[in-house]
Amino acid sequence: MDRKKLLLLVGALIVAIGTAFAARSLFAGAASPQAAAAAKVQMGAKVLVANRALPAGTIITADAMGYQPWPKDLVQDVYFTEDKTDMSKLLGTVVRHPITAGEPVTQGSLVSPGDRGFLAAALGPGMRAVTIPVSARTAVAGFVFPGDHIDLVLTQTVKGVGNPLKTAETILKNLRVLATDQSTEQEQIEGKTRVKTFSTVTVEATPKIAEKIAVAQTIGTISLSLRSLADNSNELDQAIALGQIKIPAGTSKADEERIIKQAMSKPIEADGNSYATGGDVSRFQPKKIVQNDMAAAVRAMTSAAPAPAVPTGGSMTDAAKALFYRGPVVRVTRGHDTQEVKVGSH
Repeated sequence: MDRKKLLLLVGALIVAIGTAFAARSLFAGAASPQAAAAAKVQMGAKVLVANRALPAGTIITADAMGYQPWPKDLVQDVYFTEDKTDMSKLLGTVVRHPITAGEPVTQGSLVSPGDRGFLAAALGPGMRAVTIPVSARTAVAGFVFPGDHIDLVLTQTVKGVGNPLKTAETILKNLRVLATDQSTEQEQIEGKTRVKTFSTVTVEATPKIAEKIAVAQTIGTISLSLRSLADNSNELDQAIALGQIKIPAGTSKADEERIIKQAMSKPIEADGNSYATGGDVSRFQPKKIVQNDMAAAVRAMTSAAPAPAVPTGGSMTDAAKALFYRGPVVRVTRGHDTQEVKVGSH
């Protein structure tokens, strides 16, 4: 290699090294102000924020909110801070205004039990509150809490011919529990939720469903059936697949989430296919109602048998005796067999 090419190669190497050092210094200088600015932000007290999106009417549970460090200069008096807030007292309160995930919870955004308009704030638009009397046996032994979703099962006795028919059927699905007795909160002892029995449960329903619940209470006994959290997701996927829930094209992600959450919390009228009878439980119970044809029975009992013909030369006394001997009859049909039974004969 000649000397001229060697000098050019060395010069290019020196220029490359100098450029690398200059670029490094430039980037280091740009990052320094940002690091310095970040170092100047002082974190203040921990603030209560929403762990997930909380629509209006949401009943606050232990997993709905949590504490998070917040910049000291941005902490406001309306925020719930860890050093001044008892989290257990906020359980059972209701969200008055929608709160996005990660947003600080303000004191004006929650309504406490006993406050005016508390139950109305817990209800969704167009919904009603309905109270149902229950017992420990019909209320899942107290394992139902405000915010849970339940199904309603109606048990009744239907009278027919023979043994009465015992039935149970699911009449309503996915009802949101608003309160048990007059409590809307989950009582906790040493960080654990306390299970207790109650005599009434208040649920959220549409006006039509509220009417059905009122009628169901007069027909038979209503039992609560606690729903799994996964049931709503499965039914939602099925409803979307069947086109029962339509999301318009061009809908934003926030609006789409709102539509889906409304669909998941909406009560459902049962289709009538979910039921059981006594015959499904015991072979000694009827499986269906034995209908009593009252009209046919009345016709049979009110129609006398035709009088026998009076023998030629016979007297009326003989005919009367024959009629008295035969008397009126009732035709009784069992399956395909028909039999005449005398009524009032001597």
